[in-house]
Amino acid sequence: MAIMENYFIKQGFENMDVKAIHSFLIQSYWASGISIDTVEASLRNSFCVGIFESDNQVGFARLITDYATFAYLADVYILDKHRGKGLSNLLMDYLFNLEWTQKLRRILLVTLDAHFLYKKIGFDVFENPEMIMEIKRNSIYHKRSE
Repeated sequence: MAIMENYFIKQGFENMDVKAIHSFLIQSYWASGISIDTVEASLRNSFCVGIFESDNQVGFARLITDYATFAYLADVYILDKHRGKGLSNLLMDYLFNLEWTQKLRRILLVTLDAHFLYKKIGFDVFENPEMIMEIKRNSIYHKRSE
């Protein structure tokens, strides 16, 4: 689906460039050191959406979801060279205007630095943060030296 001159949105694992996504994620603050096998497995088990310029993947987002009640938005990015063109807004509009995503009761995400982007599309801080718990393994993708 064309979204702007030279840019297209594709969905589905089979249309994603796993190597390009891995190249970005391995340098991100949230998935530093992640293996390509882990990236591929995570994409296979998610609803994936990518932005492409010609054949090159320049943006990505995925929903980890049951497709009925809940989703977790993860691994959202636009490559630096393509930022400032509104592509992240177009990606989020596409993703959250799908018929099935509009019926989800709860959608979560974790972000360190993009609150302004997500607030614009309806995300807010937890209504009851005391109800949210997590198991967090910060160094899981880094090899341990023993």
